[in-house]
Amino acid sequence: MKTILVIDDSPTIRASVEFAVKPIGMEVKQAENGKKGLEAFSSLNSSGAELGLVIVDVNMPEMDGITFIKEFRKSDKFTPVLVLTTESEEDKIKEGKCVGASGWMIKPFKPADLVAVVEKLVR
Repeated sequence: MKTILVIDDSPTIRASVEFAVKPIGMEVKQAENGKKGLEAFSSLNSSGAELGLVIVDVNMPEMDGITFIKEFRKSDKFTPVLVLTTESEEDKIKEGKCVGASGWMIKPFKPADLVAVVEKLVR
């Protein structure tokens, strides 16, 4: 079973994502900011879990999503990263793509739309 790492400072968003992707057979690991996300990634790696996707917010305390992606890409070049955020400016989206984001989705999201994107990104 593939694991999705959901990094967002909103417990409601983390729960909503988990609720949306559980029925399609995804395991979910949650973290509340980029720093905790890197720790969760590290523990997933050492446990031998198969990381299928990272879903990350942009605006978070301690470490934002863009910085997280930069750091994450140093040790994982291939796992897709979906940015799930309220940010819709072209510049932010470009910056995200430049650091290695695979996709960009604007909140609020419809669970069916999220599932469609997840199914496209997780191999």
